Amino acid sequence: MSDPTSSERREHNASEESHLHQMLVELLEKADVHIGGSRPWDIRVFDGKVPERVFSMGNVGLGEAYMDGHWEADRLDEFFSHILRAHLDRKVQPLRLAFHALRTRLLNRQSLKRAWRVGEAHYDLGNDFYAAMLDPRMTYSCAYWEGASDLAQAQEAKLDLICRKLGLEPGMRLLDIGCGWGSLMGYAAERYGVDCVGITVSKEQAAWAQQRYAGLPLEFRLQDYRSVNERFDRIASVGMFEHVGRKNHHTFMEVARRCLADDGLFLLHTIGKNQRDLVSDAWIDKYIFPNGELPSVGQIGDAVDDLFIVEDLHNFGADYDRTLMAWYGNFEAAWPRFRDRLGERFRRMWRYYLLSCAGAFRARDIQLWQWVFSPEGIPGGYRRPGNNPAAGAAPES
Repeated sequence: MSDPTSSERREHNASEESHLHQMLVELLEKADVHIGGSRPWDIRVFDGKVPERVFSMGNVGLGEAYMDGHWEADRLDEFFSHILRAHLDRKVQPLRLAFHALRTRLLNRQSLKRAWRVGEAHYDLGNDFYAAMLDPRMTYSCAYWEGASDLAQAQEAKLDLICRKLGLEPGMRLLDIGCGWGSLMGYAAERYGVDCVGITVSKEQAAWAQQRYAGLPLEFRLQDYRSVNERFDRIASVGMFEHVGRKNHHTFMEVARRCLADDGLFLLHTIGKNQRDLVSDAWIDKYIFPNGELPSVGQIGDAVDDLFIVEDLHNFGADYDRTLMAWYGNFEAAWPRFRDRLGERFRRMWRYYLLSCAGAFRARDIQLWQWVFSPEGIPGGYRRPGNNPAAGAAPES
């Protein structure tokens, strides 16, 4: 039997490409997304290999094709809101992603040795870069938009809400696990008169925070949470638990319990997923947060068994949509300053990151929770503070 001629191969490839294109058209129609449509969430495809990349590599192929400039949408956030509301991500599960799922379930990808990688890969991009995108306090977590008109107000509202939920009082000692650029610690020291210790795996964050809050009773440490072993009146962890991983959830809670006074409170602020068996987004894992993994409500519940009483669970995940859109606006406005240093492919990667996440929160595909735990239970019960700081009474302890 003779080998196919080059023209026959081209004809076969064209036929296969056309078939995959039609499959993609039909898939996207389930989410009311059209290829070549005129609505903001419709997409334009500039390279015929995009459908093959999507069906062979799932969300990694979709994201990389966008980074390469091979497709576009006027509103990426709306595109992702549509496809995630239709659960299209669950309908495309190529074998190439099976290895990622298997590693996530079986391996400890957030071991003591690997825990530092996310600091180097993501948080150490440059303090000037994050200063351009974030609020003046450099708060890199979901803001609380109740009554706020801009990002700075919404972030301070979130910081104040945390302080009031913890019932902070002058002279208390607060541990911040994953302190970032120190926004919570600085706010708590300035407004509530507490001493704070913060730990981070980012050298850039620690250096910036030490300079920004010089003179306040704050200590910033480059340290993994597993090595902390001292007592605090209160503990907070804001936007860090997503880096802990299912293999370490219980260990994290054990550390928090051994470090918390018996009459203390622990607030955990984390993004979460709706189902425990879902694995982390492979594109986010590869390009944004190495070895990250979102917990489910059930996984957090399992982790606190015999360690803490759940006093309060507050979901304001819809506020992350607005937060991410504010970050995106700041990023785009500041981009000319970073174009030469970071390049166009980075711009498209970062745009894809911010807007795909905004769409995911808008679709309620992922959540943002604040949990409040106590070791022994608050006598008479815990009362969540109201939205108005003046009306929020600190919980009894």
